[in-house]
Amino acid sequence: MSKIESTLNKIPAKVAQLFRYLKSLICGLWGKVSHRIPTISFASVKSFIYGFKWRIFIVLIILYAGSLTYDYFYPPAAKAGKGGGPTTVTTITVEKKDIPLVIEATGTMVSNAIVDIRPMVTNTVAKIHVKDGQEVKAGDLLFTLDNRNDTANYERLKALAEDAQKQYLRAQELVSKNFISRAGLETAMANAKSAQAAARSAEVQLSYDSIRSPITGRAGIVNVFPGSLVQASNVVTTATSSTATSSVGSMVTITQLNPINVQFVIPEKDIPILLENQLDGEPLTVKVTVGDSGKKTYEGKVLVIDNQVDPSIAAVRVKAQIPNDSMTLLPGQFARISLVANTLKDALSVPSEAIVMSARGRIVYIVDQDGKAVLKPIKLVYEYKGTSVITGIENGDKVIVEGKQNLRPGGKVREAKKADAAPKNTPSTEKK
Repeated sequence: MSKIESTLNKIPAKVAQLFRYLKSLICGLWGKVSHRIPTISFASVKSFIYGFKWRIFIVLIILYAGSLTYDYFYPPAAKAGKGGGPTTVTTITVEKKDIPLVIEATGTMVSNAIVDIRPMVTNTVAKIHVKDGQEVKAGDLLFTLDNRNDTANYERLKALAEDAQKQYLRAQELVSKNFISRAGLETAMANAKSAQAAARSAEVQLSYDSIRSPITGRAGIVNVFPGSLVQASNVVTTATSSTATSSVGSMVTITQLNPINVQFVIPEKDIPILLENQLDGEPLTVKVTVGDSGKKTYEGKVLVIDNQVDPSIAAVRVKAQIPNDSMTLLPGQFARISLVANTLKDALSVPSEAIVMSARGRIVYIVDQDGKAVLKPIKLVYEYKGTSVITGIENGDKVIVEGKQNLRPGGKVREAKKADAAPKNTPSTEKK
């Protein structure tokens, strides 16, 4: 009591008064209830145990089993850093290396060149030289229209042009002999030139009756038949839907499939990365997969980055070209694109699962020279498909990947055997 009294003398009077009041209240309460508590003796305890021995035994077994189960599923975390055995972990050694900075996007396959074949004159189809889906070359004859009238007109004007040329040559001889004037010679020359021009115009008109392919590619579905009447710049049949750029109502559509293009959009925030790499002169590379399977990857080069940003989607259009020797890619297909926008030189990367989110931000655990876990705050620079580029660690550090859930700073660790460690697939390198 002397110690308590000495302590009370050192604290303020009001606090001491409150303390004495509480003390008296507790003592009074104990005096009221103490006589109601039954006296416990050895005989009463022994009698209780003998009367409920099996029930007590079962309760003890249940408590013991529950304790073992809790320790199995929730091992005490304090053991790692308080004199217990070392925690088994899996680590990787960080090394500097170049990591490609990849931007993923979705897009559509588009033809490198596509032409809807339409007639230049109103006429009937005499003969069809192309079949549905046929591969054609530039200059191949596709359709022949009824050319009888145009052929006759061309032959008539060609004959007039030849006669006018003969008249001009005869006029030259007569002028040299002074039989006609110089004005007569000039008139003959003008008539010859006019007749030749009329013949050339008729020849061009006749050429419209032979429709040829302007590009090399694959023909689509032929929409006309022999005897069909076609009109210049008029709709021949119903709309086609080969690609977004195709017009409606053509005799046939010729589509270039090799090489083929893919068009996609890149977010506005990534435009500086694209332009910076483009200034170096090296074309950007893309990897394209088509369909849900993604079994085959096609590689190509970026052709052009559009010169303006679409404000409605805050993105810029990009077009790349891909070799299509096997002709397996068709315009209009949905495509997934991985664009290598840049390369991070001498970057330090770790598996994303090694990073721990804490109240202080992102951290990783490394193993020091004494075999203890050390906490390192880091900053995430880039993350893609399970691999993260970070700063805050050094080249050669051993970063803990597995087993970090039981770690505390300063806890002892030991490396798991390679046979025990689960095999890891080396991930590729999304931007944060």
